[in-house]
Amino acid sequence: MSTPAAARTPAGGPQRLLVLVGPTALGKTAVAVAVAERLDAEIVVADSMQVYAGLPIVTNQPSPEQLRAAPHHLVGYVDPRSDYSAVAYGEAAHAVIGRLRAAGRPVVIEGGSGLYVRAALGDLSFGVPSDPELRARLERRCDGEGLAALVGELQARDPASAARIDTANPRRVVRALEVTMLQEAPLSEEQYGRLWQAPGRYPHLLVALEDDRELIRERIDARVREMIAGGGVDEVRRLDALGTPSRTVAQAIGVRELREHLAGRCSLEEAVAAMQRRTRRLVRRQITWMRKLPDAARLGVSGRPPGDVADEVVALLERS
Repeated sequence: MSTPAAARTPAGGPQRLLVLVGPTALGKTAVAVAVAERLDAEIVVADSMQVYAGLPIVTNQPSPEQLRAAPHHLVGYVDPRSDYSAVAYGEAAHAVIGRLRAAGRPVVIEGGSGLYVRAALGDLSFGVPSDPELRARLERRCDGEGLAALVGELQARDPASAARIDTANPRRVVRALEVTMLQEAPLSEEQYGRLWQAPGRYPHLLVALEDDRELIRERIDARVREMIAGGGVDEVRRLDALGTPSRTVAQAIGVRELREHLAGRCSLEEAVAAMQRRTRRLVRRQITWMRKLPDAARLGVSGRPPGDVADEVVALLERS
Protein backbone atom coordinates (compact mmCIF):
# COMPACT_ATOMS: atom_id res chain seq x y z
CA MET A 1 0.00 0.00 0.00
CA SER A 2 1.37 3.44 -0.89
CA THR A 3 1.94 6.03 1.80
CA PRO A 4 -0.48 9.00 1.76
CA ALA A 5 1.08 11.89 -0.16
CA ALA A 6 0.91 14.31 2.76
CA ALA A 7 2.86 11.90 4.93
CA ARG A 8 5.65 11.09 2.46
CA THR A 9 8.60 13.25 3.43
CA PRO A 10 12.38 12.92 3.39
CA ALA A 11 13.87 11.09 6.36
CA GLY A 12 13.68 13.41 9.31
CA GLY A 13 12.00 16.09 7.19
CA PRO A 14 8.83 17.93 8.10
CA GLN A 15 5.41 16.91 6.83
CA ARG A 16 3.81 19.20 4.29
CA LEU A 17 0.44 20.67 5.01
CA LEU A 18 -2.25 20.75 2.35
CA VAL A 19 -4.12 24.07 2.32
CA LEU A 20 -7.48 24.24 0.53
CA VAL A 21 -9.02 27.67 0.03
CA GLY A 22 -12.09 28.69 -1.91
CA PRO A 23 -15.03 31.09 -1.78
CA THR A 24 -18.12 30.49 0.31
CA ALA A 25 -20.68 28.10 -1.27
CA LEU A 26 -18.13 26.49 -3.59
CA GLY A 27 -18.28 23.17 -1.72
CA LYS A 28 -14.74 23.18 -0.35
CA THR A 29 -15.74 21.42 2.90
CA ALA A 30 -16.96 18.40 0.94
CA VAL A 31 -13.72 18.41 -1.07
CA ALA A 32 -11.64 18.71 2.12
CA VAL A 33 -13.46 15.74 3.67
CA ALA A 34 -12.92 13.65 0.53
CA VAL A 35 -9.22 14.57 0.52
CA ALA A 36 -8.91 13.75 4.22
CA GLU A 37 -10.45 10.33 3.63
CA ARG A 38 -7.93 9.61 0.87
CA LEU A 39 -4.94 10.77 2.93
CA ASP A 40 -6.14 9.59 6.33
CA ALA A 41 -5.73 13.23 7.34
CA GLU A 42 -7.29 15.55 9.91
CA ILE A 43 -8.87 18.89 8.99
CA VAL A 44 -8.05 22.22 10.62
CA VAL A 45 -10.83 24.69 9.79
CA ALA A 46 -9.71 28.28 9.15
CA ASP A 47 -12.92 30.30 9.23
CA SER A 48 -13.56 33.45 11.25
CA MET A 49 -17.21 32.60 11.99
CA GLN A 50 -17.16 28.81 12.26
CA VAL A 51 -15.10 29.13 15.45
CA TYR A 52 -18.23 30.16 17.38
CA ALA A 53 -20.24 27.66 19.40
CA GLY A 54 -23.99 27.29 19.06
CA LEU A 55 -24.17 28.56 15.47
CA PRO A 56 -23.62 25.52 13.24
CA ILE A 57 -26.42 26.48 10.84
CA VAL A 58 -25.89 30.18 10.17
CA THR A 59 -22.09 29.84 10.06
CA ASN A 60 -22.38 26.74 7.85
CA GLN A 61 -20.18 24.52 9.99
CA PRO A 62 -19.39 21.00 8.74
CA SER A 63 -22.40 18.71 8.93
CA PRO A 64 -22.59 15.84 11.45
CA GLU A 65 -21.90 13.45 8.57
CA GLN A 66 -18.80 15.38 7.55
CA LEU A 67 -17.59 15.53 11.14
CA ARG A 68 -17.94 11.75 11.37
CA ALA A 69 -16.17 11.20 8.05
CA ALA A 70 -13.00 13.07 9.04
CA PRO A 71 -11.69 14.59 12.29
CA HIS A 72 -12.18 18.39 12.34
CA HIS A 73 -10.47 20.92 14.60
CA LEU A 74 -11.23 24.53 15.60
CA VAL A 75 -14.95 24.44 14.92
CA GLY A 76 -17.54 25.68 17.42
CA TYR A 77 -15.23 26.26 20.39
CA VAL A 78 -15.55 30.01 21.11
CA ASP A 79 -18.32 31.53 23.25
CA PRO A 80 -20.36 33.76 20.89
CA ARG A 81 -20.52 36.41 23.63
CA SER A 82 -16.72 36.71 23.61
CA ASP A 83 -14.42 38.67 21.33
CA TYR A 84 -11.98 36.60 19.31
CA SER A 85 -9.17 37.49 16.92
CA ALA A 86 -7.11 35.99 14.12
CA VAL A 87 -4.07 36.14 16.41
CA ALA A 88 -5.86 34.06 19.06
CA TYR A 89 -7.00 31.67 16.36
CA GLY A 90 -3.43 31.37 15.08
CA GLU A 91 -2.20 30.36 18.52
CA ALA A 92 -4.89 27.69 18.75
CA ALA A 93 -4.13 26.48 15.22
CA HIS A 94 -0.39 26.19 15.88
CA ALA A 95 -1.11 24.10 18.99
CA VAL A 96 -3.35 21.73 17.03
CA ILE A 97 -1.06 21.51 14.00
CA GLY A 98 1.99 20.95 16.19
CA ARG A 99 0.26 18.13 18.03
CA LEU A 100 -0.88 16.46 14.80
CA ARG A 101 2.54 16.76 13.16
CA ALA A 102 4.23 15.33 16.24
CA ALA A 103 1.88 12.35 15.99
CA GLY A 104 2.70 11.92 12.31
CA ARG A 105 -0.81 12.84 11.18
CA PRO A 106 -1.36 14.45 7.75
CA VAL A 107 -3.05 17.86 8.04
CA VAL A 108 -5.50 19.61 5.71
CA ILE A 109 -6.20 23.29 6.40
CA GLU A 110 -9.54 24.32 4.89
CA GLY A 111 -11.09 27.76 4.86
CA GLY A 112 -12.27 30.89 3.14
CA SER A 113 -11.11 33.51 5.67
CA GLY A 114 -7.79 34.76 4.33
CA LEU A 115 -6.51 36.15 7.61
CA TYR A 116 -7.34 32.92 9.46
CA VAL A 117 -5.71 30.75 6.81
CA ARG A 118 -2.57 32.88 7.02
CA ALA A 119 -2.69 32.76 10.83
CA ALA A 120 -2.76 28.96 10.70
CA LEU A 121 0.34 28.90 8.48
CA GLY A 122 2.48 31.35 10.44
CA ASP A 123 2.65 34.22 12.85
CA LEU A 124 0.69 37.34 11.96
CA SER A 125 2.83 40.45 12.12
CA PHE A 126 1.42 43.65 10.70
CA GLY A 127 4.26 45.89 11.79
CA VAL A 128 1.98 48.33 13.62
CA PRO A 129 1.47 47.82 17.38
CA SER A 130 -1.96 48.32 18.85
CA ASP A 131 -2.87 51.63 20.49
CA PRO A 132 -5.31 50.64 23.27
CA GLU A 133 -6.63 54.18 23.76
CA LEU A 134 -7.29 54.74 20.06
CA ARG A 135 -8.87 51.32 19.72
CA ALA A 136 -11.13 51.97 22.71
CA ARG A 137 -12.26 55.28 21.18
CA LEU A 138 -13.04 53.58 17.89
CA GLU A 139 -14.96 50.82 19.66
CA ARG A 140 -17.01 53.42 21.55
CA ARG A 141 -17.75 55.14 18.25
CA CYS A 142 -18.80 51.83 16.77
CA ASP A 143 -21.23 51.31 19.65
CA GLY A 144 -22.55 54.87 19.55
CA GLU A 145 -22.52 55.77 15.86
CA GLY A 146 -22.86 52.31 14.39
CA LEU A 147 -20.53 50.22 12.29
CA ALA A 148 -21.60 51.96 9.07
CA ALA A 149 -20.06 55.24 10.26
CA LEU A 150 -16.66 53.60 10.77
CA VAL A 151 -16.90 51.78 7.45
CA GLY A 152 -17.59 55.12 5.73
CA GLU A 153 -14.54 56.68 7.35
CA LEU A 154 -12.36 53.72 6.37
CA GLN A 155 -13.61 53.96 2.79
CA ALA A 156 -12.64 57.63 2.74
CA ARG A 157 -9.21 57.11 4.35
CA ASP A 158 -8.19 53.84 2.72
CA PRO A 159 -10.62 52.62 0.03
CA ALA A 160 -8.40 49.73 -1.01
CA SER A 161 -8.38 48.32 2.51
CA ALA A 162 -12.13 48.83 2.85
CA ALA A 163 -12.65 46.83 -0.33
CA ARG A 164 -10.36 44.06 0.88
CA ILE A 165 -11.56 43.37 4.43
CA ASP A 166 -14.87 42.08 5.74
CA THR A 167 -16.60 45.37 6.52
CA ALA A 168 -19.33 43.51 8.40
CA ASN A 169 -16.74 42.51 11.00
CA PRO A 170 -16.39 45.32 13.58
CA ARG A 171 -13.06 44.03 14.89
CA ARG A 172 -11.48 44.18 11.44
CA VAL A 173 -12.93 47.60 10.64
CA VAL A 174 -11.69 49.01 13.95
CA ARG A 175 -8.22 47.51 13.46
CA ALA A 176 -8.00 48.76 9.87
CA LEU A 177 -8.91 52.29 10.97
CA GLU A 178 -6.52 52.08 13.91
CA VAL A 179 -3.59 51.11 11.68
CA THR A 180 -4.49 53.68 9.04
CA MET A 181 -4.57 56.41 11.69
CA LEU A 182 -1.25 55.30 13.19
CA GLN A 183 0.79 55.34 10.01
CA GLU A 184 1.06 57.28 6.80
CA ALA A 185 0.81 54.29 4.48
CA PRO A 186 -2.65 52.73 4.39
CA LEU A 187 -3.25 49.26 5.77
CA SER A 188 -3.76 47.91 2.28
CA GLU A 189 -0.23 48.90 1.24
CA GLU A 190 1.71 48.44 4.46
CA GLN A 191 0.00 45.40 5.89
CA TYR A 192 -1.66 43.28 3.26
CA GLY A 193 1.21 43.75 0.85
CA ARG A 194 3.46 41.66 3.13
CA LEU A 195 0.90 39.32 4.67
CA TRP A 196 1.31 36.43 2.22
CA GLN A 197 4.95 37.15 1.38
CA ALA A 198 6.23 36.33 4.85
CA PRO A 199 7.47 32.75 5.26
CA GLY A 200 5.14 30.41 7.11
CA ARG A 201 5.98 28.00 9.88
CA TYR A 202 5.26 24.89 7.83
CA PRO A 203 6.02 23.58 4.34
CA HIS A 204 2.73 23.39 2.50
CA LEU A 205 0.92 23.11 -0.81
CA LEU A 206 -1.71 25.80 -1.34
CA VAL A 207 -4.63 24.87 -3.61
CA ALA A 208 -7.19 27.52 -4.56
CA LEU A 209 -10.50 26.01 -5.65
CA GLU A 210 -12.44 28.00 -8.25
CA ASP A 211 -15.82 27.78 -9.95
CA ASP A 212 -18.15 29.74 -12.21
CA ARG A 213 -19.51 32.79 -10.39
CA GLU A 214 -23.06 32.21 -11.57
CA LEU A 215 -23.02 28.68 -10.17
CA ILE A 216 -21.70 30.03 -6.87
CA ARG A 217 -24.45 32.65 -6.85
CA GLU A 218 -27.10 29.96 -7.32
CA ARG A 219 -25.61 27.90 -4.50
CA ILE A 220 -25.54 30.95 -2.22
CA ASP A 221 -29.24 31.57 -2.74
CA ALA A 222 -30.03 27.89 -2.16
CA ARG A 223 -27.80 27.70 0.90
CA VAL A 224 -29.50 30.63 2.60
CA ARG A 225 -32.90 29.06 2.00
CA GLU A 226 -31.58 25.79 3.44
CA MET A 227 -30.34 27.66 6.53
CA ILE A 228 -33.84 28.95 7.16
CA ALA A 229 -35.47 25.59 6.50
CA GLY A 230 -32.89 23.90 8.73
CA GLY A 231 -33.63 26.02 11.79
CA GLY A 232 -31.52 29.14 11.39
CA VAL A 233 -34.16 31.41 12.91
CA ASP A 234 -34.43 29.29 16.05
CA GLU A 235 -30.63 29.14 16.27
CA VAL A 236 -30.40 32.94 16.35
CA ARG A 237 -33.28 33.08 18.83
CA ARG A 238 -31.29 30.79 21.14
CA LEU A 239 -28.24 33.01 20.66
CA ASP A 240 -30.20 36.03 21.88
CA ALA A 241 -31.40 34.05 24.88
CA LEU A 242 -27.77 33.58 25.96
CA GLY A 243 -27.21 37.32 26.28
CA THR A 244 -25.57 39.99 24.16
CA PRO A 245 -23.38 38.45 21.44
CA SER A 246 -19.97 39.92 20.68
CA ARG A 247 -19.74 42.70 18.11
CA THR A 248 -18.32 40.29 15.56
CA VAL A 249 -21.05 37.71 16.02
CA ALA A 250 -23.81 40.33 16.06
CA GLN A 251 -22.67 41.54 12.62
CA ALA A 252 -22.20 38.06 11.12
CA ILE A 253 -24.09 37.21 7.96
CA GLY A 254 -27.30 35.56 9.07
CA VAL A 255 -27.11 36.68 12.67
CA ARG A 256 -27.61 40.38 11.95
CA GLU A 257 -30.45 39.85 9.49
CA LEU A 258 -32.32 37.25 11.54
CA ARG A 259 -32.03 39.33 14.71
CA GLU A 260 -33.58 42.20 12.76
CA HIS A 261 -36.40 39.86 11.72
CA LEU A 262 -36.92 38.58 15.27
CA ALA A 263 -37.07 42.18 16.51
CA GLY A 264 -39.87 42.86 14.02
CA ARG A 265 -37.84 45.29 11.91
CA CYS A 266 -38.03 43.25 8.70
CA SER A 267 -39.87 40.29 7.24
CA LEU A 268 -38.28 36.88 6.92
CA GLU A 269 -38.14 37.28 3.14
CA GLU A 270 -36.34 40.61 3.53
CA ALA A 271 -33.86 38.98 5.92
CA VAL A 272 -33.24 36.15 3.45
CA ALA A 273 -32.64 38.59 0.59
CA ALA A 274 -30.21 40.62 2.72
CA MET A 275 -28.30 37.46 3.69
CA GLN A 276 -27.98 36.48 0.05
CA ARG A 277 -26.73 39.93 -0.96
CA ARG A 278 -24.13 40.10 1.80
CA THR A 279 -22.89 36.59 1.02
CA ARG A 280 -22.43 37.51 -2.64
CA ARG A 281 -20.37 40.55 -1.60
CA LEU A 282 -18.29 38.33 0.68
CA VAL A 283 -17.61 35.94 -2.18
CA ARG A 284 -16.42 38.79 -4.40
CA ARG A 285 -13.90 39.81 -1.72
CA GLN A 286 -12.77 36.21 -1.26
CA ILE A 287 -12.20 35.74 -4.98
CA THR A 288 -10.19 38.97 -5.08
CA TRP A 289 -7.69 37.93 -2.40
CA MET A 290 -7.48 34.34 -3.61
CA ARG A 291 -6.51 35.49 -7.10
CA LYS A 292 -3.53 37.32 -5.60
CA LEU A 293 -2.19 34.38 -3.60
CA PRO A 294 1.43 33.69 -4.52
CA ASP A 295 2.39 30.14 -5.52
CA ALA A 296 -1.17 28.80 -5.36
CA ALA A 297 -2.16 25.86 -7.54
CA ARG A 298 -5.54 26.74 -9.05
CA LEU A 299 -8.12 24.05 -9.58
CA GLY A 300 -11.54 24.44 -11.20
CA VAL A 301 -14.38 22.60 -9.52
CA SER A 302 -16.84 23.03 -12.42
CA GLY A 303 -19.71 21.21 -10.73
CA ARG A 304 -17.73 17.97 -10.42
CA PRO A 305 -18.36 15.54 -7.53
CA PRO A 306 -16.17 16.26 -4.48
CA GLY A 307 -14.43 12.91 -4.86
CA ASP A 308 -13.27 13.72 -8.38
CA VAL A 309 -11.88 17.06 -7.25
CA ALA A 310 -10.23 15.38 -4.27
CA ASP A 311 -8.48 12.91 -6.57
CA GLU A 312 -7.01 15.81 -8.53
CA VAL A 313 -5.93 17.57 -5.34
CA VAL A 314 -4.15 14.42 -4.16
CA ALA A 315 -2.47 14.13 -7.56
CA LEU A 316 -1.24 17.72 -7.24
CA LEU A 317 0.18 16.86 -3.83
CA GLU A 318 1.86 13.75 -5.26
CA ARG A 319 3.58 15.83 -7.95
CA SER A 320 4.60 18.76 -5.74
